[in-house]
Amino acid sequence: MARNAIHVALYATSDEWESKILMLHREFRPGGAVRRALTLGATLFLLAGCAPVQSGPAGSGADEKTGTVRVWLFDEATRAPKEAVINEAIAEFKANRPNVDVDVQWVPVAGRAEKFAGAFNDPASAPDLAEFGNTDLAGYAVTGAFADLGADLASWPEGKDIDPSVLETAKSGGKIYGLPWYTGIRALYYRTDVFTELGLRPPTTLAELTDTARRIRAKKPDLYGISVGGKYTYAMLPYLWAHGGEIAENDGTMWNATVNSDRAKAGITRYAELIHDDICPPAQCADFTGTQSVQAFAGGKAAMTIGGDFSRKAMDQGASKGKYAVIPLPGTETGSVAPAFAGGNLLGVFRAGQHRGLAVDFVELLGSAVYQEKMYQAMGNLPTLTSVQHKLAANDPFLAPFVQSLKAGTKFVPSTPAWSKIDSQNLLPAAVQQIATGAKDPSAALNAAAAAMNKAFR
Repeated sequence: MARNAIHVALYATSDEWESKILMLHREFRPGGAVRRALTLGATLFLLAGCAPVQSGPAGSGADEKTGTVRVWLFDEATRAPKEAVINEAIAEFKANRPNVDVDVQWVPVAGRAEKFAGAFNDPASAPDLAEFGNTDLAGYAVTGAFADLGADLASWPEGKDIDPSVLETAKSGGKIYGLPWYTGIRALYYRTDVFTELGLRPPTTLAELTDTARRIRAKKPDLYGISVGGKYTYAMLPYLWAHGGEIAENDGTMWNATVNSDRAKAGITRYAELIHDDICPPAQCADFTGTQSVQAFAGGKAAMTIGGDFSRKAMDQGASKGKYAVIPLPGTETGSVAPAFAGGNLLGVFRAGQHRGLAVDFVELLGSAVYQEKMYQAMGNLPTLTSVQHKLAANDPFLAPFVQSLKAGTKFVPSTPAWSKIDSQNLLPAAVQQIATGAKDPSAALNAAAAAMNKAFR
């Protein structure tokens, strides 16, 4: 008997990707308005560079119980640890399914757009399941390529253990299109040796953070008080949210930018104050991305930075090794935590796949407590199951501030394909840079950003 194929895609990411990755479909024949909408989605993808092309395939899926389950996963710079865990899961999966095989294809993140576009257009090339980034979800969802897993996760014994705020990142239009496989949360790294030398304590509010960074720069002009950047959107957003602002709001019909509201403006302005000669000079820091901000700290050039749980390896390979600690990024009030952006990757099932049940079973195996812990040990990925988070944090103090940040509540970008265009056009980074350098006052910079965002939303 010929074996049918079940595809699962595996992908690799860097600490800047968190904000970007992938998704798919089964029975769909675009036409008329739908075809025009998908064409627009494809155009937005090309503009975004990192967002997936959106077009819809024809074809039907199936639920065959034998054959080859095809999987796409992100390739990694160092694949071996991840591949070892995946191979262990495959062996367990096949042990009770003698007529089933699993074929994993490793997909480079840089090439995911073309890969997913092909699956959206040609259902025969679609895998059974794939790994993709949660910020790409809205763009993928409009294609109809991915299956709604809401009922599957509701009946999965471990489903109730998924962190509620992280589960929100798997939703679009009220449906759940993926199992959150791991998440990425940022917190405040600081140099313990510098703080001890200067008699400083870790900041308890965002205002205190600014003051502390300024004091450090004054005492140690060879260091950035804190390394942040004009292009580091996911460090800026907690400031916006902590001050009560939002990126945009949905009025039930469409999204409307709110980055120019008084509260959002206050938060963004507070963040931009960090990019100043007496903290992190605009000549260098205005163009810093998240990666560059973290590298500056890891290389011993900064006393603080906002970094992710996934930044640990970089820290331990640099000059800051053994000289840093981490706390949740504080909010505006003492004892509060600034809402963190919940990045991360999902595992979704293609509607065009031929092995729906097997695909769901494999997704749930990879997302189980056992394999989330194995993935943490192999890759440092922060689990999405709360029981695993607490277990690991109890044995590894490094994780505690990230778990605490998750518990305090996270936020996400607007769930719309337009976000990819907004992100690719660097609308928010441009506004931050303009404020930091004095090219525009906060109101002018953010009014312009809001106007451009609204064009994308329309």
